[in-house]
Amino acid sequence: MTPPAATKRSDRWFRVFAAYCAWYLPRHFHRLLVAEAPVLPPDRPVIVYSNHPGWWDPLIYILLADRLFAGRPSYGPMDAAGLAQYPFLDRVGIFGIDTNSRAGAVQFLRTADQVLSNPAAMLWITAEGAFTDPRQRPLTLRSGIAHLARRHPGAILLPLAIEYPFWLQSKPEALMRFGAPLVASPDWSVVEWGQELTAALTTTLDHLAAQSIAREDAGFQPLLAGRAGVGGLYDMWRAGRAALSGRSFDPRHRLSTKQEPQP
Repeated sequence: MTPPAATKRSDRWFRVFAAYCAWYLPRHFHRLLVAEAPVLPPDRPVIVYSNHPGWWDPLIYILLADRLFAGRPSYGPMDAAGLAQYPFLDRVGIFGIDTNSRAGAVQFLRTADQVLSNPAAMLWITAEGAFTDPRQRPLTLRSGIAHLARRHPGAILLPLAIEYPFWLQSKPEALMRFGAPLVASPDWSVVEWGQELTAALTTTLDHLAAQSIAREDAGFQPLLAGRAGVGGLYDMWRAGRAALSGRSFDPRHRLSTKQEPQP
């Protein structure tokens, strides 16, 4: 199917950029972990909507799309001014919108309509619209996704929670959790859909927060692993001690997320 007019998306460019993300992200995170990945019907378009904790979110989208949903062409909106600084991203499936005008909102809906006309497509949206702490409540979602829920009956709406907490290593973890899918329908008003979408994402964020606070990785599967340890003189000293004692050196600051017993 022809890509939407607002993007020059190329499968080849997407694969190249996904490979770059797989190289780049582990250099900044200890691990990238996702809770149970959803099984989606193959014949319906999917709208993934998430919180917006940081700059990394679009790269996380690319990684998830590549690793978990490789058979689906993925797209996503981006502020037009920001996209102008990275014009190659339109070949990855990113389309620019004016986030501060009614005309921009109309253009977003038109382009999203084009994307979702393909039953294999996925649309990835930072629904909060601005960087927001993942523990802030109540959530405030932009209304565009609620309009899409009415305009595309049968489409799957999939909440996604993201956090970047520091656990035991010098680099943060990237934690991701999908919520229960919703099925789009015109039976609810925009206001009702907004409430339902907000509640679903809030529940997903609360579940991820509980896992993050517990620092327990048993409920996640690894997507990528980065470098462990602190680095620099500290790790050189630890490596030297290990060598002198005849032990192999493990750079991890601590080997388990579970609390060590107190003496």
